[in-house]
Amino acid sequence: MSRITDVGRQLVNYPTGVLGRNRPWYFMNLLDLVNGPRTLEDAVRRRVVMITGASSGIGHDTAVRLGGAGAVTLLVARGVDKLEATKHSIAERGGTAHVYPCDLADLEDIERMVKEVLRDHEHVDVLVNNAGRSIRRSIELSYERMHDYQRTMQINYFGPVRLILSLLPSMRARRSGHIVNISSAGVQSKVPRFSGYVASKAALDAFSDCVAGEVHHDGVRFTTVFMPLVRTPMIAPTTIYRQLPAMTPREAADMVCDAIVHRPRRLGTPIGNLATLGNAVSPRSMDAVRNAAYRLFPDSPAARGEGAGQAGDVSVVAQIFGRLGRGVHW
Repeated sequence: MSRITDVGRQLVNYPTGVLGRNRPWYFMNLLDLVNGPRTLEDAVRRRVVMITGASSGIGHDTAVRLGGAGAVTLLVARGVDKLEATKHSIAERGGTAHVYPCDLADLEDIERMVKEVLRDHEHVDVLVNNAGRSIRRSIELSYERMHDYQRTMQINYFGPVRLILSLLPSMRARRSGHIVNISSAGVQSKVPRFSGYVASKAALDAFSDCVAGEVHHDGVRFTTVFMPLVRTPMIAPTTIYRQLPAMTPREAADMVCDAIVHRPRRLGTPIGNLATLGNAVSPRSMDAVRNAAYRLFPDSPAARGEGAGQAGDVSVVAQIFGRLGRGVHW
């Protein structure tokens, strides 16, 4: 990758919420300059941090970073073998990790897991709701697929809500806690073909907005990370993504760690924040932009029920469009 391309990628994807921990009173960040910057180690050393979806991708890389910084990491996902591999990676860096297998689509299994965690550790300082399910399919192909919406809502909304409801009482009692929800830049841009996925992430954002106002005086904070496109196994069925730019899981983990250090209310990228502004100022114009993207980027073979298929050619116009909207889930 050329230096110019790399700089361009950083400028477009760099999270604009990382402007110090005292937002919106940015002048108070001068105190941080005097006292020295707050590091990841300062934020998580000897603190209990639960990461869902820790068996691969963003969750794995985030857990390894946090474990290496001194956190007591609680690794949650269905696959025991992969969780053990994450635990091994953390141990190699001198960190501490505990494996808690759980089906995050099963509310009763979540309650069981949380009871075990509270029995073993008494509390959780930071919860990272990272596990999720993505689905990219046009509405035309979804008329008879209500189950897609139900399954996506179960893992992306009801699962995190059950976790929050189970852990929030102890956080409020201790007057300390941080809940980090890994959302999507798609929630800001409202991209076509993601009606199920974006709706489920938006529901969690709205839930968190309401609850944050109730628990602020208890010292519990919420952060929503509007994550841009990340090259993980979850996006593999959408073959056109192989020809479009995306963050690496390591870069995404850096973004999550920034959120834990600085605890902003929201953390997004310039493109995502610009889309939010566009939706507020001129929603009809944004509809036209989204419709152009809808026509440029077709449904994947997997969405059409044709299996994984081979990566189709993406037109030059589509490639330009994808790079201008770098990180957006087209």
